[in-house]
Amino acid sequence: MTSKSAAAAVRATVHGYPRQGQGRELKKAIEGYWKGQVTADALRRTATALRRTNWLQLADAGVHEVPTGDFSYYDHVLDTSVMVGAIPARHRAAVGADALDGYFAMARGTQEVAPLEMTKWFDTNYHYLVPELGPDTVFTADSTEQVTQLKEALALGLAARPVLVGPVTYLLLAKPAPDVAAGFRPLTLLDRLLPVYAEVLADLRAAGATWVQLDEPALVQDRTPAELNAAARAYRELGALTDRPQLLVASYFDRLGEALPVLAKAPVEGLALDFTRSAAAQLDDLAAVGGLPGKRLVAGVVDGRNVWIDDLEKSLATLGTLLGLADRVDVATSCSLLHVPLDATAERDIDPQIVRWFSFARQKAREVATLAKGLAHGTDSIAAELAANRADLASRTNSAITRDPAVRARAAAVTAADTHRSQPYAERAAAQRAHLGLPPLPTTTIGSFPQTSELRTVRADLRAGRITAAAYEERIEAEIREVISFQEKTGIDVLVHGEPERNDMVQYFAEQLTGYLATRHGWVQSYGTRYVRPPILAGDISRSEPMTVRWTRYAQSLTRRPVKGMLTGPVTMLAWSFVRDDQPLADTARQVALALRDEVEDLEAAGTSVIQVDEPALRETLPLRAADHAAYLAWATEAFRLATSGVRPDTQIHTHMCYAEFGDILAAIDDLDADVISLEAARSHMQVAAELATAGYPREVGPGVYDIHSPRVPGAGEAAELLRKALTAIPADRLWVNPDCGLKTRGWPEVRASLENLVAAAAEVRKEVEAQAS
Repeated sequence: MTSKSAAAAVRATVHGYPRQGQGRELKKAIEGYWKGQVTADALRRTATALRRTNWLQLADAGVHEVPTGDFSYYDHVLDTSVMVGAIPARHRAAVGADALDGYFAMARGTQEVAPLEMTKWFDTNYHYLVPELGPDTVFTADSTEQVTQLKEALALGLAARPVLVGPVTYLLLAKPAPDVAAGFRPLTLLDRLLPVYAEVLADLRAAGATWVQLDEPALVQDRTPAELNAAARAYRELGALTDRPQLLVASYFDRLGEALPVLAKAPVEGLALDFTRSAAAQLDDLAAVGGLPGKRLVAGVVDGRNVWIDDLEKSLATLGTLLGLADRVDVATSCSLLHVPLDATAERDIDPQIVRWFSFARQKAREVATLAKGLAHGTDSIAAELAANRADLASRTNSAITRDPAVRARAAAVTAADTHRSQPYAERAAAQRAHLGLPPLPTTTIGSFPQTSELRTVRADLRAGRITAAAYEERIEAEIREVISFQEKTGIDVLVHGEPERNDMVQYFAEQLTGYLATRHGWVQSYGTRYVRPPILAGDISRSEPMTVRWTRYAQSLTRRPVKGMLTGPVTMLAWSFVRDDQPLADTARQVALALRDEVEDLEAAGTSVIQVDEPALRETLPLRAADHAAYLAWATEAFRLATSGVRPDTQIHTHMCYAEFGDILAAIDDLDADVISLEAARSHMQVAAELATAGYPREVGPGVYDIHSPRVPGAGEAAELLRKALTAIPADRLWVNPDCGLKTRGWPEVRASLENLVAAAAEVRKEVEAQAS
């Protein structure tokens, strides 16, 4: 096919769409179901209505082929486990009157059974449920949900493409089940899994699918020859099927690299590639394999992970280059729009000119459609859109809010001495123990306590002017008194103020720093029914006044026990925001670190002896290719040290991380030079404690013994067993006792019971340690 005819065939599509609805209707319906206030049928009706709305919005924007199967009640990887029958026995037993009960038991657990492990989806802040597999796993096809969603879209008269997690990525993301030897590799189950995918593909074809998308993002990471051979075998076998739709194998988040020749040769009809990350290398790789003759190329030129408007002329140039490299070129976002908010036009509190710099899911769908039209019919057909795009891009570039000379000068003046503590850890540790006087196995929490509906209401009342600032402060002080009193009565050693004044650990700080913009409706799914509103980093960052000192000082006035100051670290401030795309991340991280350094020093001056700077996103933001790791970790750890190195030796610096594969960054964790690190460990059965011990980590560690992302209340005996397991790797004089993460999403009854059990477990194991020492 010639370039001209390829252009004429151009279509617009996307990989996926936000699930929650404009008013987070899905979240409300699911949580109502959990509380027994919404029936299963009502929940399904809400889901059906949301899917219909999403597809019609896409069609109205000019998208020619809508995705199906991307919608989920909790997580699309969990949906894949259901589709292939990989349901642990303990969860099969949890199925009640409706299959949704077993589904949510896998996601959240019950009082009787633990949930699946949860971790980050590649380098995003989205969490997926990790499949548990073993040599005895039997896969069985269940395409009910995928077929249902496809038929709904087809009934609306839309061209629809089911989207499934591909078999290779599914197995590479899986872990051995808890009772399976750690050396077991789930990828060895590929030959057992492929017939199940074949059955699902046949079911979808019978239901009317002409194309099915199989997502293989794991192939953009460094892969061994054996893993690449597995991918080749998988798509050779699936491609050889006769009873199937046409197959589009999709990758995103980076270039395919060495996996590109494998998929280019596979007997599939199309590939979807990301041209927003490592775009030049992706183009070179595609040219090096001779393009994709006879295949469909879905070109992801609109960034599906950030909120800035697309440079339409730049994308058109990329698309023009691609026309000669494939039989058919379609225009798409780089990945699912799950990772961005729904609609920028809902943001009425931001300057309308600035809003024009933003492109959320609905706007990105229009950008894709505009590009497809321009590629198919020429730039004259979109002249007005191109002119408006140029003006909006120029408006942002020239805006005064993007650059602050004072901030840039301060960042440029940073020296190596600013990024290192004044004394080595051993001397600091002795000073801190003398100053704090803590017992062995000290107990603490990660920071936040339950965010009740009353707290959310009082914050909303303040914003709306229904209460005065004085009334608001009285209510926050009352909550802090309750939190401090509970912790003292329970016997916790290092207290927190509970963060009742904070809406979100990133948004709270972003709203007090220059350079950030906060949205009102920019909700993005983090996991399950947990949605966040990532702030938008639009300009240079500085702090005009203390952000946390007032509440930390008040909490400390209520107790003689140490109260931690609580801050969010510079990398996490970036990772959980929509970042600037007009300067290197390292430059932005240094600006944020300097603002936090000011806050750390003010906390210390106010009498705070323990300061926690959370960096849960340190691993999450690790580049997907090993060749890029060193440069990232160098600036990321430097930013943390810049924020924390200005304190006295007897001030104890904590950090916290959760829900990630920490084994990949153990050296970087050491390089942070924090005095204490707390880590998620309950769902992963203390795996991180052993990893830290193997790596020779020399400082203090708090591996979590209470999984806060489940409504389960762990018993004291359960927590004690986890502590004993941790003690096999970490000596008692360096071991802390704490939950996995903050407690804001939990209710007070379960928090009280769980923390009482945690303290009891610490006391029990502390006695055992002291008895052994004597």
